Amino acid sequence: MGGGGHMGFLLCCFLLFLVVSSSGSPANFPIMAFDDGYTPLFGDQNMVIDRDGKSVHLSLDERTGSGFVSHDLYLHGYFSASIQLPGDYTAGVVVAFYLSNGDIFQNNHDEIDFEFLGNIRGQDWRLQTNLYGNGSTNIGREERYGLWFDPSEDYHQYSILWTDTKIIFYVDDVPIREVKRTKSMGGDFPLKPMTLYATIWDGSDWATNGGKYRVNYKYAPFVAEFSDLVLHGCSVDPIEHVTKCDDDAQGYEALVPSRATPAQRIKMANFRLKYMTYSYCYDTVRYKVPPPECVINPREAERLRKFDPVTFGNARGHRGKRLRRHSRSKEEATYSF
Repeated sequence: MGGGGHMGFLLCCFLLFLVVSSSGSPANFPIMAFDDGYTPLFGDQNMVIDRDGKSVHLSLDERTGSGFVSHDLYLHGYFSASIQLPGDYTAGVVVAFYLSNGDIFQNNHDEIDFEFLGNIRGQDWRLQTNLYGNGSTNIGREERYGLWFDPSEDYHQYSILWTDTKIIFYVDDVPIREVKRTKSMGGDFPLKPMTLYATIWDGSDWATNGGKYRVNYKYAPFVAEFSDLVLHGCSVDPIEHVTKCDDDAQGYEALVPSRATPAQRIKMANFRLKYMTYSYCYDTVRYKVPPPECVINPREAERLRKFDPVTFGNARGHRGKRLRRHSRSKEEATYSF
């Protein structure tokens, strides 16, 4: 192959790589050193930064939990971390990786959540996703899942893609949930700049079987490990609330996935059919009529009905347990910037 042909072949491969990266799994975004992108939130003594400056250990003990927060606000982007959760008895423990602006917009805040809910010995961690827009906390948009691995045995990647039209949650580059912005949602879709948080705290009142099993500090400290931290988005000036990427919007968007590929959609459908255990869209106890943005999938409905016939319909008797909205830990809720 001649020099021109060789260069043409390489250029073609490079362009193909960009197409795949922008439409499917994200490209390899740069890993950010902790000090470059984050600051402690609470429980300083329970937060340890590794020597490489890119990995962080958050622990919960009888004194306090701990957490960190991004320096900047962001309006849209791709946010990711590799996380290894505590093992053994973890009932009542909550590890969270999420976006929020509750410190700025206390009555009409936005939020996009990954929440990991601990369990008793021998039972698996549960993963919960949720979102609010414009303070729409009266409609919980929770979904819960099992996982195809033990998240306490190794690091796994958890990612949030947030654009002005959709939100996609990923686990190890497998999309597990997509929320599309619709007219019916009105202002309930997150639209204001948010900060990224990572925390571990005591959720004994609700996290494990509605509070039946609480944190047992005999097994403390509970340590969650975070690495491969990615903040790839439009940063926003916290005073002027002006995005810093307006002049380079194409550069910011070039590597951000715009949608799930057909292959990823198959994986997402399979994951939801096999591992989803709760979805607000099918909760007939909370919502006699599904919220307007819900798209009912008959296969999902049938599986969840078999999993919990009281909550998801076609059963008589006692009312199902309401899925309670968490309340942030005291340290996290009272932290001010």
